[in-house]
Formats: sequence, structure tokens, C-alpha cells
Amino acid sequence: MSELTNRGKLMWASFLTLIAAGVGFGVRAGVLTDWANEFGFTQFELGQITGGGLIGFGIVIMLASVFTDNVGYKAILMAAFALHVLSLVVTLAATPIFELAGKDAAFQCLYWGMFIFAVANGLCEAVINPLVSNVYPENRTHYLNILHAGWPGGLILGGVIGLLMVGNVRWEIPMALFLLPVLWYGAIVIREPFPDSDVKKAGITFGQMAAQFASPVLLLLLFLHACVGYVELGTDSWITNITNMITGQGFYLFIYASAIMFVLRFFAGPIVHRINPLGLLCVSTVLGTAGLYMLGSVEGVFFAWIAVTIYGLGKTFLWPTMLGIVGERFPKGGALTMGALGGIGMLSAGFLGGPGIGYKQDRFAAENLKSTSEVSYERYQADTENGFLFFEKVRGLDGQKVGVLVEQDGDKAAPAKTLKSDYAKFSEQGGEIPESISKLKKWWDDEGEPNMKTDQTPVKDARVYGGRMALKLTAAVPAVMFFGYLLLVVYFKSQGGYSTVELNEKGKPDDPKDDE
Repeated sequence: MSELTNRGKLMWASFLTLIAAGVGFGVRAGVLTDWANEFGFTQFELGQITGGGLIGFGIVIMLASVFTDNVGYKAILMAAFALHVLSLVVTLAATPIFELAGKDAAFQCLYWGMFIFAVANGLCEAVINPLVSNVYPENRTHYLNILHAGWPGGLILGGVIGLLMVGNVRWEIPMALFLLPVLWYGAIVIREPFPDSDVKKAGITFGQMAAQFASPVLLLLLFLHACVGYVELGTDSWITNITNMITGQGFYLFIYASAIMFVLRFFAGPIVHRINPLGLLCVSTVLGTAGLYMLGSVEGVFFAWIAVTIYGLGKTFLWPTMLGIVGERFPKGGALTMGALGGIGMLSAGFLGGPGIGYKQDRFAAENLKSTSEVSYERYQADTENGFLFFEKVRGLDGQKVGVLVEQDGDKAAPAKTLKSDYAKFSEQGGEIPESISKLKKWWDDEGEPNMKTDQTPVKDARVYGGRMALKLTAAVPAVMFFGYLLLVVYFKSQGGYSTVELNEKGKPDDPKDDE
């Protein structure tokens, strides 16, 4: 079989890896509230869990890209398949471990479950971008955008699963459903042959690949993609949670924004042909800035939908178009340059985006509640302080206590419904009541319920304020990106315009001056 006669199947397997990642990511975004309520995590701790997964993703992309061209695409995807399965086992262990060993142990299960899941996703990402770039050389940016439609496609499925199941069944059930596309892509990978990479066929050495990083253009692209990771994946880790606090329609908005991305990524080719990749990125950052700031500012559900529309349009083309630019301008870099780009985006989202946006919510929610009702803050503050980078430490709101206060039963408020149900269940069984439940029940009886009517409004308002401020401050990131892309537009115009660099049979650029 010719190595290109099955490229449709290879594309489909690659697409399914992103479907699996998107489903896992989308469902996880929906169960954050369940984790906060069940295990008592603060927003910052939830940000650490989501961020830890993205950190693992980024590290593995970078490491795997070093040897992807030599080891081969198939072997790495098989390893990813095994780790996807293992990640589910570790994640689902959180509840029994919590009952045996408490909150810290449950945190470790969820953190490492997400980390292993991210490692599997990282291995996939290290393969699928150079693979698709290799087998569709005639239009890399277009096909990379189609490939990455799998990500929002998975987010849509994850959002629908969350909408139908989260809150109605145990969180473990929807969380496990990402395994279905995993089994599908695994079956394809086992059966199908994979081609060698272009750089391997051209005999390009690792040193020649690494030399690409001497280019100032590539270094600027890496910085800009770190910003892409923060503003896209970092925000996506929180967007359902925040918009649900603001509008009560977080799942619907998440699915809608993902649908915008899914549909438009199939049309990237014609758009790029009209305005070139850098022009597309400039427009995207303007829309992203406007959408995030509006979402943090507007009142009312109608305007929130408009803001999410603008934000969705802004983030649609950022990630895959950046990959396309690196593939087109730095073909000698192979998987190494593409892996570095994807890796730095994930690391930025993990180290900065997830925890940073969580920190901003904790900080502004705490400040708001202190200013409106200091006694309410004293009742609902977390046990520990959290810091982020060089910013001052803050004591956010305890997610478990807040969850008890703001719990809903359908459209009606039902404070402590689950807590009372769990406490009664253990009492009826005659066994030992877990310390976390008995401690929370005592707090609710002594402090929470007697002050419920005076606490509900300021606590809810503080959470919404924290989420809004986090989004408005995050809007500064795509604003910075705009000027970076504009600088690249000016640079390429001075060089005669943006163009694709092709390797000849000796592994050299057709025009040596284009080998930046």
C-alpha cells in the first residue's frame, strides 16, 4: 500500500484523538462544581487540578517531539492509547480514596488522573500535527484547521454529556465516556500503516532541526502561542463554570462556542487564501479581546450570548493556524518545532491560565465579599491561603461550603440538600460517618443554616464578581497578541510577503533565504 492511499484513515484516527481529548476536557469543565461540592476544593485548587493536566500535556508534547520523527508515529500513538485507559482508572479512584483518606488524597487522584490523561493527549498531539502536515502538503493550514475541528467537536459532545448527565448521575459516569473515541482511534492505529516523516526521508539531522530555534521569527511565534494557550485553553478550563454563575446557562454557552469553532475550522482554507494566516490571526485577537471583555461586563443573558459569539469567533483559528504557519515556514523543524509550539501553549495554559484565572476569581470574590459582608466572608473563607506567581496570597471561598449554600434542585434553591441526604444515608447504614461530611454538617447546623438568608446574596454576588473580573483581565492577553501578529505582518511585508517554504529532495529550502 502506498503511504498516502490511507491518509483519510490516518486523518480520521488523528481527528478522534482530539475528539477524545475534547470530550474529557468538556466533561471535566462541567464536573468542577461537583468536585468542589463533594471534596471541598477552592477555585484555586480546582485550577491546580485542571492546570496540572495541561502542564503534563505540554511537557509530553515537547519531549515526544524530540524523537517522534525517528521512533515513528504508530508506536507513540499506541502508548497514548494505553495511557488514556490508565488515566480513567486513576481518576475514578478519587471517590473511594476520599472516603478512606480524605480531601488531600482525592486531590492527588484527580490531579494525577488529569496528568496522565494529559500525557496521553500530549503524545497524540506530538504525532498528529506533523503527520497531517506531512500527508497533506498541498494545504497544510487548511487541513490542520480541519484536524483541530476535532477539539471543539469533542467539547460539544462533552458539553452535551455534561448537560444531560452532570447533576443527574454520579460524575464518574459522564467522565468515563471519553473512552469510546479512545477505543475507536486505537483500533485504527493498530490496523493501519504509517508513513515516515518528511524530515526523516530527507535525512535531516536533529541538529538541523534544533537550529531552527535560532530564528527570531520562530521565537516570537513561540511567545505568541504561549499567549494562545493562556487565552484559549486556560479560559476554556473555566468558561462553563464562570458563565453558569453569570447566566445559569454555562453548558449551553460552552456548547455554542464550541459549535462555532467546529464549523468554522472546516472553512479555514478559503479564508486564509483571502487574507493570509497572519491577517486571520490579527482579526482573531481583536474579536477575542472584545468577546472576553464584554462577557465580563455585560448584564443579561441575551448580551452574554452575543459576547460568547464574539469570543468564539476570536479563538476559532488561533491554535491550528499557528501550527500551520510553523509547518509552512519551518519545514526543516519537523515534529520538533511543531511540538515546541504545542508544548509551550499547553504549559502556559497549565502554569498560568488555569491557576491564574482561578486565582483571579478567588482574589476578587474574596475582596468583594469582605467589602459587602465581612461576617459572611469569615463564615465562607477557605482554610488556607493561595498565591500565584509574585501576587499576594489570598484566602478564597471554600468551594464545599459555598456549594452547600447555593445548591439548586432544578430551578429552585435547595441549600444543603445533598449534604443532608448524604448524612442521612450514612446514619441509616449505622456505619461511621466520614469526617468530611460530619464536619461540614456541624458547620452548616451551627453557622451556615442560621445565617443562610443573610449570606446567600452577598456570597452569590461575590462569586459572580470574581468570575467577571477574571474574564475582563484575561482580555488583556489577546490584546497583547494583536501587536505581536501585527509586527509579523510588517516583517513579512518587508520581505516581499508571506509565503510557504518547501523542502527539496536534499532536505534544503527551495529558496535558502527563506530558511529563517
